[in-house]
Amino acid sequence: MKRFFDLSMSVLLLVVLAIPILLIAFSVRLTSKGPVLYWSDRVGRGNVIFKMPKFRSMRVNTLGVATHLMTNPAKFLTPIGGFLRRFSLDEFPQLFSILAGDMSFVGPRPALFNQDDLIALRTDHRVDQLVPGLTGWAQINGRDELAILEKVVLDVEYLQRQAFWFDLKILWMTSLKIVRTDGVSH
Repeated sequence: MKRFFDLSMSVLLLVVLAIPILLIAFSVRLTSKGPVLYWSDRVGRGNVIFKMPKFRSMRVNTLGVATHLMTNPAKFLTPIGGFLRRFSLDEFPQLFSILAGDMSFVGPRPALFNQDDLIALRTDHRVDQLVPGLTGWAQINGRDELAILEKVVLDVEYLQRQAFWFDLKILWMTSLKIVRTDGVSH
């Protein structure tokens, strides 16, 4: 049921959002040099690395580390990067990762390939067996503000509670957070 939901909703959203996606792509290209998409190496189900697309919100040659580890991430943002991140518009290309089966709408956010502490904790608690999500229980309970250990505790809670109705609750709560831009630190 979850995979059917992921496939049907991603196709529907790609159709509905086709014009905004094209406008964002054009805006990224127009306001900064470099590619429109940033392909991030992320950890998927079973700790398999996959390429996750995002609209590029950071300048070319920005270090490939978690943004919260940067001393001043704002200085690396493109002219529209802050706006894209604040409203999670940079995430739209991940609909293609959902179509491909690398991601789901709901699950733990995919770790960066070099977030060894997060990957190890998730593996120890079997969270690595879940398909990563566009949003998740940890995302709506703190997003960028959570420490790694807190994030894993919430990921484990999601693992234990996962159900279609719980996913719908998380999607609803995510939409409310995006509208209010809660938990976005950069």
